[in-house]
Amino acid sequence: MLRWGVAGVTATVTAALLVTGCTNPLRSSSSSTSSSPQPVPSAMQPLAKFYEQKLSWTDCGSSAKCAYLTVPVDYAKPDGPTTQIKVLKVPARKESSRIGSLVVNPGGPGGSGVEYARYADFIVGAPVRRAYDIVGFDPRGVASSSPIDCIPDAKLDDWLAQDPTPDTPAEVATFGANAAAFGEACKANAQPLVEHVSTVEAAKDMDVLRAALGSAKLDYLGKSYGTFLGATYAGLFPTHVGRMVLDGAMAPDLTQEEMLLGQAKGFETATRAWAQSCIDDGCPLGGSVDEVMTGLSALLRKLDATPARVEGDARVKQLTEGWAAYGVAAAMYDQGMWSTLTSALRPLMEKNDGTALMGLADTYSERNVDGTYSGNMMEVISAVSCLDSSDSPDLAVYEKRAKDFSAQAPVFGTFLAWSGVTCGKWPIPATGKPGPIAADGAPPIVVIGTTRDPATPYEWAQRLAAQLSSGVMVTFDGDGHTAYTRSNSCIDNAIDTFYLKDTAPQDGLRC
Repeated sequence: MLRWGVAGVTATVTAALLVTGCTNPLRSSSSSTSSSPQPVPSAMQPLAKFYEQKLSWTDCGSSAKCAYLTVPVDYAKPDGPTTQIKVLKVPARKESSRIGSLVVNPGGPGGSGVEYARYADFIVGAPVRRAYDIVGFDPRGVASSSPIDCIPDAKLDDWLAQDPTPDTPAEVATFGANAAAFGEACKANAQPLVEHVSTVEAAKDMDVLRAALGSAKLDYLGKSYGTFLGATYAGLFPTHVGRMVLDGAMAPDLTQEEMLLGQAKGFETATRAWAQSCIDDGCPLGGSVDEVMTGLSALLRKLDATPARVEGDARVKQLTEGWAAYGVAAAMYDQGMWSTLTSALRPLMEKNDGTALMGLADTYSERNVDGTYSGNMMEVISAVSCLDSSDSPDLAVYEKRAKDFSAQAPVFGTFLAWSGVTCGKWPIPATGKPGPIAADGAPPIVVIGTTRDPATPYEWAQRLAAQLSSGVMVTFDGDGHTAYTRSNSCIDNAIDTFYLKDTAPQDGLRC
């Protein structure tokens, strides 16, 4: 399953963010400060003790402050078990111009908002940085918020390395059995939280956070999966929405099949754009875009049969088709990484050395060369996604999808088609289902779509903006995943103005 991605910073910072991952709280002896919580919404009176809590902030590196927010594991049982959400705040640069708190989420599902917020200088425009406290949180089950841990790291290596495109009855049976075993391991090893990591529950946590921050309205920046979290919040709490931007949007009414096909086509489009840059750099796969795409497909098939060697890794010694697919996908999130992919392919083609491409796969999966993982995204993504939406348990469904998808996306279609099996075999019943969100009563919500976004195709942003009663559609005509603060001053100026002056961009703005 391809994640929607931790997005929205430069390629260099993205890579740094992905490898830093989960950190332990850094507590100092400095005195704590407390925020003033907001009144409890009338509909939330049974949850008063959560809404009325005060955050105790401690220093946690540079100018950042950290705290823990307590929320119920099950919102239907407010007197039952609780869990803690880690929160990090980087204070506004100019206190005299401070507007409030801007809550940020980088995506995933499973991306660490705590680590994302540490890069406050990169993830928002300089005027916004001066005026807002940038606040990130690790959603329940993620990174430093009671992280879900389904299987040991060595078994996670095997899970990610497996053949992602089964093409014989025996391989299909093995793939289905592996998916079922992974789900059962999550159910057994991550209780009780694994049954309560849905996006709806994370959105409810976000409203408790809003109150604890002392904000009457939630000002929010969500990227990639964070747009689904933001839209879900708006649907639940439309009158609590402040200045909300959803960048690299996912449409909430997408079925699992629609989502996976959309991603397959999105990554195919992005890979074709990379192919031209590869040719310009002297591509080892061919001299035309079609030749490069055909060559890439042939390379993945070759690795399916005969993996390449990997050197310098504590545990992984072979680049399989699975690892290679993740490595190629990693480079599609930002065009700044295209040359890295081209360079990684040369030793693979010339010397059967997959070390460099494995490095890209490691970046994608939050994996270190010593065999440890710095985050738990590659586990929690399934736990969240499969609670949000179910899929078919019938393996024949995926065999048909693989044929249909590959006709529309020859490189990524089969890979994405089979990735749906995880949710098809998930042992915990889904608590959500796809459906449109209108968020009637919310102020303008800005939705940004990038025309050649691989992970969240442009059409999804159009779809979400049309569903939202107050949706404002903004288009970035470009490459890569998400748009704000990546490369375009037209986008940046429009969003900065929205956050600073509460003036939404013109609906239909194209940059």
